[in-house]
Amino acid sequence: MLETAAMTEAIQAGPRGGAEAGTDSAVVILAPRTPGSEKVLRVVIPVAMLLLAVLGWHVFVTVNQVPRYILPSPADVAGSLWNDWSILSPALLVTLRITFTALILALIGGVGLAIVLVQSKWIELALFPFAVILQVTPIIAIAPLLLIYTPDTQTALLICSFLVAFFPILSNMVAGLKSVDHNLLNLFDLYGASRWQTLVYLKIPAALPYFMAGLRIGGGLALIAAVVAEFAAGSAGQGSGLAFRLLESQYRLNIPRLFAALILLTGTGVAIFGFTSLVSWLTLRRWHESAMRREN
Repeated sequence: MLETAAMTEAIQAGPRGGAEAGTDSAVVILAPRTPGSEKVLRVVIPVAMLLLAVLGWHVFVTVNQVPRYILPSPADVAGSLWNDWSILSPALLVTLRITFTALILALIGGVGLAIVLVQSKWIELALFPFAVILQVTPIIAIAPLLLIYTPDTQTALLICSFLVAFFPILSNMVAGLKSVDHNLLNLFDLYGASRWQTLVYLKIPAALPYFMAGLRIGGGLALIAAVVAEFAAGSAGQGSGLAFRLLESQYRLNIPRLFAALILLTGTGVAIFGFTSLVSWLTLRRWHESAMRREN
């Protein structure tokens, strides 16, 4: 039905006049459109399911009369989020600063090192094992050493978050740069393209879908690593992130605040994933199959 409507509009538009008449450029190709009802359902269904989950949580706590110090109700959590915002918001900003700084550094380092690695198989054989070693070593095992060798705790947390987010971006970018169609590489060689021209005009555009996948993974891992590293470092007091507020709330049995901090972390993770997914869609929607809507 959708395809028929698009074809009808293209036919109604008719061929373009002038010198373009009868040529391929006169053909009007319209992208498939998403019906308005489907756009609404894409928003309504997730929101409705979330509201049902919150309602089920409230009913369970109310019916079973669960104490606040075991499982608070959604109203208790919302109240804690409002009343303790002056405590939670500075911690949230610290966690966000570490997460996004680490992600930006991971993007720069991952993409830059990937470009270097694909220039020569000997360079890849020499350097890639070090990246693998850093990835497979548990971050909790690295954090105590970083606390010794770094000037302050925040730097140690930043390095931990960077190391975790770095490898997915690196590995995906390397895979993308090495997945270029060999026929296209031969064509560039045939026309005498330089290595730089081949990289900029062929390899990097071909690697964009892989890079976007690594960006989505790295964004979530940067947040997770920032929290885990803070747990391992045991940082406390002024300048601490949400991980410390989680531990503090647990020790004080302030479970509503614990849930409020957890909701902030979850919301941050969802926002990062949504933002990176939007960037990926905007980048790939006009030419790559992973972001284009099927016609049938």
